[in-house]
Amino acid sequence: MAAPATRAAGGGRGFALLLVLTGAAGLLASWVITLDKFKLLENPNFTPGCSLNPVVSCGSVMKSAQAAAFGFPNPMLGLVAYGVVICVGTSLLAGAAFPRWYWLTFDAGCLFGIGFVSWLQFQSLYRINALCLWCCLAWVATIVLFWYVTSFAVRHRFLPAPAGLRTFLAEFTWVLPLLHTGIVGMLILTRWWDFWTS
Repeated sequence: MAAPATRAAGGGRGFALLLVLTGAAGLLASWVITLDKFKLLENPNFTPGCSLNPVVSCGSVMKSAQAAAFGFPNPMLGLVAYGVVICVGTSLLAGAAFPRWYWLTFDAGCLFGIGFVSWLQFQSLYRINALCLWCCLAWVATIVLFWYVTSFAVRHRFLPAPAGLRTFLAEFTWVLPLLHTGIVGMLILTRWWDFWTS
């Protein structure tokens, strides 16, 4: 008979620090993009510092319709979401333990985040045809966050999974965000292969 899910769980120091660091990276990216967006609204001719060439062009991304998917600038959502991630991480560092419903809600938020980020990646590569370096930082932070939080939920039996998967995640969680990030990197490389190699 399978062991029951734990009633509440806190994370180890490494997991807590990972949440703080990924949250901080995403928050930094959101903050910089938000500031540049305000400058762009004040001056339509403003060129963000990360607009380096026709491909790495933050300004092109910020001016796109996809940059305000919910009717307001996307980074404003990031300011809230990544702030929550930092709060969870610091709470764990302080010794907090959260019940199953809390972790499932947190993981659901991470699932929304990875889904939204994946949509933005597609839009950036194949519709807007430009990259924002700060967005890429938020993408990587979200990818790492999603896989580690989901792994945590599976390993603590908050999410049902075979014993073999729990064992794999206990040792090799790092493989999943690395593979995911590598795939995105390859898509970026091949999308503008002629530009990178010219």
